[in-house]
Amino acid sequence: MLTDEEIARYRRQLVLKEIGGEGQQRLKSARVLVIGAGGLGSPVILYLAAAGVGQIGVVDDDHVSLDNLQRQVLHGTEFVGKPKTRSAAATVLNLNPHVEVQLFTTRLVAENALSIIGAFDIVADGSDNFATRYLVNDACYIAKRPLVTAAVGPFDGQLTTFRAFETDTDGQPCPNYRCLFPAPPPDGTVPACSEAGILGAVAGVLGCLQAVEVIKELLGIGESLVGRLMLYDGLQARFSTVRYAWDPENPLNGKNPRFRELSHHLASDA
Repeated sequence: MLTDEEIARYRRQLVLKEIGGEGQQRLKSARVLVIGAGGLGSPVILYLAAAGVGQIGVVDDDHVSLDNLQRQVLHGTEFVGKPKTRSAAATVLNLNPHVEVQLFTTRLVAENALSIIGAFDIVADGSDNFATRYLVNDACYIAKRPLVTAAVGPFDGQLTTFRAFETDTDGQPCPNYRCLFPAPPPDGTVPACSEAGILGAVAGVLGCLQAVEVIKELLGIGESLVGRLMLYDGLQARFSTVRYAWDPENPLNGKNPRFRELSHHLASDA
């Protein structure tokens, strides 16, 4: 049940017919895992905590640096040099003491991915490298967990949702990350954020949208982004959406799947 303080805190959500008391209780009972407490993870964690998600898991093995603060709004100057997970927990506690934060100050790898992901209801991936994105995608499929994933560039970004363990209305498997991107780009073709740069607010836009999609999935409201890739162009102030479908040749949930557990990721873990 919601306490009087919680009712007062969430009253702007409680009046929404799509949420109401029942939806707010579902959020309170929900467990969301956020991969990365950086530019994307920051707004995701902040808005999920503000919305009253009961338990938020945060996976990040990095420490806060001064140049993070331009876009990673979860952290403050006083946390420079400290683990991002600790900074995240302190910020969430200050924002909403009703939220429990579970910290994983480690890198997500094949050896721990299923045990961590399996303890949560849904995953929001804000990682900044392809190896982790493929690992999270595969682990979410095996663990049967919905995945909302986003990525950002200097002035642009993309967002989609995967429920690859389910089938669509035609009985076909739903697509996964490997249907959209069968293989990572060649090394050196996609510069890192430190090389290409990024406008901090762009990460904020995509992270906020990611939080919206997580809440929609938890509540079962609105139209899902399963099979749809949302694209954002900040310089042109333009959103667009493209559809994509299940690839029967993909090695995860294709017609002849080769990946049934995560051993294929062991060689790529550093």
